[in-house]
Amino acid sequence: MKVLLDTHTLLWAIQDEKKLSSKARDTFLEPENELFLSMASYWELCIKGSLGKLELAKNWQKTLDDELLENGIKWLAIEKAHCDGIMKLPFLHRDPFDRLLVAQAQVETMTLLTADENIQKYKVKTIW
Repeated sequence: MKVLLDTHTLLWAIQDEKKLSSKARDTFLEPENELFLSMASYWELCIKGSLGKLELAKNWQKTLDDELLENGIKWLAIEKAHCDGIMKLPFLHRDPFDRLLVAQAQVETMTLLTADENIQKYKVKTIW
């Protein structure tokens, strides 16, 4: 299964896995699953870090790269089709990062690994 990690899911998986549900943890650790992290999540980390809304360690970029490599997580670029997909979404909430993740999951036929109830309102397969 192709699994797109929500930003909080990745952070919880590498920092405090107790916040993950057992189903989320199993999905993350299942070697058969192909895990992806969107560039939208990286963008979100950069923005929230720069605004002081998220405390990031000094060398967080290298730590993130190391964790992605160690866990076999692939980058998912933001493509034109993903942006076009946002326009087809109902306006269920305002978070632009979440809306882009939903569109990416739909376009790429991925399952979103997320605890976010707002994301679960969209027509996208989720696991938590």
